[in-house]
Amino acid sequence: MTNAVSSALAERREGPVDARTFVKNNSASLRAMLPTHLQSKGDAWARQVAGSLYRGRMTGGQYDLVIAAQNNPDAFMIAMRQAASLGLTPGTDEYYLTPRKVNGRLEILGIVGYQGYVELMYRAGAVSSVIVELVYEADEFDYMPGRDEVPQHKIDWRLPDRGKPWLVYAYARMASGAASKVIVMNEAEIERIKKRSASARSDSSPWATDPGAMWMKTAVRQLRKWVPTSSEYLSSQIRAAHEGRTVPQSSCRRTARHLQPPAILW
Repeated sequence: MTNAVSSALAERREGPVDARTFVKNNSASLRAMLPTHLQSKGDAWARQVAGSLYRGRMTGGQYDLVIAAQNNPDAFMIAMRQAASLGLTPGTDEYYLTPRKVNGRLEILGIVGYQGYVELMYRAGAVSSVIVELVYEADEFDYMPGRDEVPQHKIDWRLPDRGKPWLVYAYARMASGAASKVIVMNEAEIERIKKRSASARSDSSPWATDPGAMWMKTAVRQLRKWVPTSSEYLSSQIRAAHEGRTVPQSSCRRTARHLQPPAILW
């Protein structure tokens, strides 16, 4: 057990503490978990963590996220450790902090957002762009696997209301110029995944507050099976360049599957 989590457990035994104080007391441990390229920004990252708790819904004059962090500091630290290890910023579209009820008390659940997954793809260095779009009822959409490289999506920007979303799609343009596998999901598929999501049971969940973003996150989460999301892929490319060889696309897919961050929660 890390010193940070041990401190969290000790603070819980002694009673609730101010959330900002809790983050400050554990900021060194959190900074140490950040990827190397972000450690110089560790203080700003820790301040963002603390500030992110003082947003959203309030109960009895206190923010729900603050209550959740005080109720179960070790659950809060687990979320912070995951965000830090992935190099994502909590309290943003990269990494959501959601208060959920566990045994009648609020606790924090960390959720990687769609922008977080996109950031991980860019960071790996294998893609030049990532396209994630919602398709609304008034849009024109055409895509046939095996026939089309990428979807054709036409939007009439003059319309005041494009209707409800009914599809979401995602694909990446690889650094080589080729398109990745295209992910297309309909409303029924999204709903099935939402029902399996622990976070969807909370009124403060992004499923409730920002459903469009969660549709896009669901598609990107499927896309990550086909696109590298680890800096280890970039390292393998550099090693290959030094050795005068290339990493084939099939190896890219194997790397993407093998290097997924473990236990990412919805």
